[in-house]
Amino acid sequence: MASVLLIEDDQRIRQALATRLAERGHDVESTGTAMDGVQRAVSGDVDIVVLDLGLPDVDGADALQMIRAVSKVPVIVATARDDQEEIVTIFDAGADDYVIKPYSTDHLEARIRALLRRAARVDSPAVITIGDLRIDSEAHEATLGNEPLDLSAKEFELLAYLAERPGKMIGKRELLAAVWRQPYGGADKTVDVHLSWLRKKLGESAADPRYIHTRRGVGVKLVDPGS
Repeated sequence: MASVLLIEDDQRIRQALATRLAERGHDVESTGTAMDGVQRAVSGDVDIVVLDLGLPDVDGADALQMIRAVSKVPVIVATARDDQEEIVTIFDAGADDYVIKPYSTDHLEARIRALLRRAARVDSPAVITIGDLRIDSEAHEATLGNEPLDLSAKEFELLAYLAERPGKMIGKRELLAAVWRQPYGGADKTVDVHLSWLRKKLGESAADPRYIHTRRGVGVKLVDPGS
């Protein structure tokens, strides 16, 4: 899932939200001050920031400007302030989304998933080549050598998700959330079956893998067989 940074001065809200997001598979860190949050946000190790505006040391709007000066990390402003003019100002300052308190964890996580999907589409190249495997996300086509692969929609989405993260071990829970839209988990068998089908179409097997490599209890990754 995602590495989420919570910048929230209310300890009760901060701890409860961190616990609930962690239960959904996110890697969560949190802080109650703006300056500490800015330093963590621009470190490069954060996928998304949830930023309160009413912070004790520096106003959240100023913290947002500091983050935007050096980083493009997605920022969701989560605050009790609901003045329409201020909301427009916050968006103009570089916020990617705005959530008004009180909000549910489900609501916030849906916003997080939407922003991460948007960021992935922007950052990922339309065509990815790994060994003899070529995935064209815009055309929704995949070829192995010069031969087109006859993939179902989910098989293609699974292959593309792995190809966008070559060599990275991806857990099944993350795959269920990203490909099957099941953020709270699902049947690992669903992933296993689709991986089996993909392997067959790539001309390999679990016993003799080339592109798709799995590690029991850890996850799966896509690699270049020639590397």
